[in-house]
Amino acid sequence: MTFAKIGLQVPTILLPRPGTDMSKWAVIACDQYTSEPEYWQRVSAAVAGHPSTLNLIFPEVYLEQAGGESRIAEINTSMRRYLDAGILQEEPKPGFILVDRQTSAAPSRKGLVVALDLEEYAYSEGASTLIRATEGTILDRLPPRIKVRQGASIELPHIMVLIDDPERTVIEPLFERELEEVYNFELMENGGRVRGWRVNDAVSLGQVAAALGRLAEPARFAEKYQVQGRAPVLYAMGDGNHSFATAKAIWERLKEQAADQQAIMDHPARYALVELVNVHDPGLEFEAIHRVVFNADLAAMEAQAAEFYQAQGASFRCERCADPMAAAEAARRLAQPGRHLIPFTAAEACGLFVIDNSPLHLVVATLQAFLDRFLEHNAAARIDYIHGEGPVTALGSKEGNVGFFLPAISKHDLFKTIILDGALPRKTFSMGDADEKRFYLECRKIVR
Repeated sequence: MTFAKIGLQVPTILLPRPGTDMSKWAVIACDQYTSEPEYWQRVSAAVAGHPSTLNLIFPEVYLEQAGGESRIAEINTSMRRYLDAGILQEEPKPGFILVDRQTSAAPSRKGLVVALDLEEYAYSEGASTLIRATEGTILDRLPPRIKVRQGASIELPHIMVLIDDPERTVIEPLFERELEEVYNFELMENGGRVRGWRVNDAVSLGQVAAALGRLAEPARFAEKYQVQGRAPVLYAMGDGNHSFATAKAIWERLKEQAADQQAIMDHPARYALVELVNVHDPGLEFEAIHRVVFNADLAAMEAQAAEFYQAQGASFRCERCADPMAAAEAARRLAQPGRHLIPFTAAEACGLFVIDNSPLHLVVATLQAFLDRFLEHNAAARIDYIHGEGPVTALGSKEGNVGFFLPAISKHDLFKTIILDGALPRKTFSMGDADEKRFYLECRKIVR
């Protein structure tokens, strides 16, 4: 069943067969803990000998290691084996999965697993599609992901897509219905608990589609955001932007190669499985994504920052502080309109980058513009995007590293910002800390 006007498909979901140890089946998104291989080593040891989504994904901590092609081949083999052996089984009929996730930070975060139409998505600048990117897409990050997906027989999402539903008309009413529970278990590595229910009756499916349709009505959209002549945005990418862009790239390639353009439009790869989350859900919080630059000389970085910002028409200075807490306190004390304050920590010093009159509106954009330039001119340096202040302090304080702390943006401003300004700088925000990210759980076939 497809609701074409709102880019929604009712998918046939695959779940592990009864009796599977779900705490070993579900593992966290592949783009987490990318600078902490010990996390993934613990996960590997914990799931050894058990059916697990770890065997179906490519943790990005290993992307730069040798043996990538053989790892991808093993992933594709495991997907086929899980299907052929009945480890993954189709749900009784097409439907959604209603999700309630408990984490250490929130007692409940509600979501709905659905399939979205990739024909309604574009990540190019100025896109006017129903599904929009919320941050810049790094094209260099797509090829390794494409290699994994292009030979895959199933997809399993860590993608979370946001809807702007302040009246709570789409997801929340489903919790008032009597639905059949399909899973309820503790997640590994302090991931909290997750429960899921089948949503496959005609009344519930129709209610979801109708509520989404109302959110996308042009007149209502224009009034809500005080804009005229803008194409409605119904879905905004939350987590998994590059995974969704990868699915789009594979779909476009399939269309290009198809001999029958009409027949290809029914291909299952046209859709991507995601979890919808209401941006107004009390359990959803936006966290900052911090930066750590490796193989960087702090003195050289300061000198290059001063030169870069001066060329941008801004002023730059660096304030030294005793420790990260003192830098954060200095940032509060020195705050004023038009000033961007960015605390940092390194082995030799802690402090604060102070930039006045930046041409960019967001602090993250001001920093990222410089870091992009720094990486271009310092071949040995590399960057990682880190969730949580603790890991930034630990990594940034090591010799040769510099860690930067960034502020979070308000989730309530997200949709209007996307509508008016377009996609945000890459890695602007995160929906929770690393252990709050979506765990791989539901699957769907993407081959005929």
